[in-house]
Amino acid sequence: MGEPGGNSAAEISLKDQGNEFFKAGNYLKAAALYTQAIKKDPSNPTLYSNRAAAFLNLVKLNKALVDAETTISLKPDWEKGYFRKGCVLEALERYDDALAAFQVALKYNSQSSEVSKKIKRLTQLASDKRRAAELEATRSNVDMKKHLDSLKTELSGKYGDEDSWKEIFSFVVETLETAVKSWHQNSTLDPRTYFLIDKDKTDTEKYAPVVNIDKAFESPHTHNNCFSFLRQYAEDSLSKAACLVVPKNIISYPQVWKGQGSRKWKHGQSDGFFFQFESPLVQKIWFIPCSSEKGQTLCRDPVTLDIGLHEIFPRLFKHA
Repeated sequence: MGEPGGNSAAEISLKDQGNEFFKAGNYLKAAALYTQAIKKDPSNPTLYSNRAAAFLNLVKLNKALVDAETTISLKPDWEKGYFRKGCVLEALERYDDALAAFQVALKYNSQSSEVSKKIKRLTQLASDKRRAAELEATRSNVDMKKHLDSLKTELSGKYGDEDSWKEIFSFVVETLETAVKSWHQNSTLDPRTYFLIDKDKTDTEKYAPVVNIDKAFESPHTHNNCFSFLRQYAEDSLSKAACLVVPKNIISYPQVWKGQGSRKWKHGQSDGFFFQFESPLVQKIWFIPCSSEKGQTLCRDPVTLDIGLHEIFPRLFKHA
């Protein structure tokens, strides 16, 4: 289990006994014998290195790290101390720190294939951990507002009243962010139409702000009936705007990329959903492609589509 150090016969005996128990997998007994040896020879770096290995196998990681640091302080130019430290930090999932320790170990023993393998492995693990953290941050901190600047500009130009366009814009952002979060959690979402109803004028007992449209895409007939219903609903509920959210994989009718052909529809192989915005003055549509990375579902940035080619439904609102 070690190289340098060794004074008395008793100390060597305790260390050797510890090594035998370590080889046999009895790490608790090995650690106890190394501790006895350390009491007799507290300046021997090999004993701390060996006990660090025993503690690591016992998953007593804080104790193992202390012993690794002590090994380094007693013999700073010995690769074993840095190797022990790297192994403990790896177990703690502190991959960047572990990588740094193994790199120092390699400096003192450039021929160590074991250290080289650790560096290769840790480089990948550190990269994976950083990417997983980035993905989780992206999934948790959904911010769609930054992708809708063109809509904000168009709304502010079409609607003279600032309160009106800001209310509509907030409605779109909140609806889109809710859809993205739902997709992140479930890898799908229910096809629905969300209405921005006038709370002061609308009979909210009769008109809900959400309408399910899951049957709309089964045939031309159901699609046409749903469209007629939604258009009348928008009018009767005195809604100011609407957002349609539809997963791409349920659309058998209409072919929203109709007339383009599969080669021209660059998202044909992508999972994701369509998001269509409707108001009396503005009509827009986006496709939000989704993918799986590191075991996590991730929605990509919204892609603006040509409403004339990709509309989910024809215009719901009559022109103001």
